[in-house]
Amino acid sequence: MLIGDFSYMVDEKGRVFVPAKFREDLGESFVVTISPDRCLAAYSKQEWALLDEKISNLPSRGRDIQRMLYSNAAEVEPDKQGRIQLTAALRKYADLENKTDVLIVGASRRMEIWNKAVWEQYKSGKDYADVFAAMDELNL
Repeated sequence: MLIGDFSYMVDEKGRVFVPAKFREDLGESFVVTISPDRCLAAYSKQEWALLDEKISNLPSRGRDIQRMLYSNAAEVEPDKQGRIQLTAALRKYADLENKTDVLIVGASRRMEIWNKAVWEQYKSGKDYADVFAAMDELNL
């Protein structure tokens, strides 16, 4: 399970460090794609296969989802220092340019990669009381 958050920076070559525990859970290589919240989502190959199965079974709207996720996806493999190379398109989508402060966030079965300023803005718009109320409604 991917939990916690970690601060890093995108280097001049478009690489970002992935925490060792996350690399362990995601595997030797994994898939990074866009996410609706203007961040990137990383999935182990096993989780990507489950996501693929769900999307493939959707009605016609699933094709739009499939096109957007797959055309923007990249398979990555951490280097010996634990960094992954983000494509220019992924960096542009999530506003992760050279020297950008990044937050690596564990989100259960996926890892998210956020521009730290965007993450802070996202969090400031969330009220924990609303989240806890939703949890109560779902009996969590």
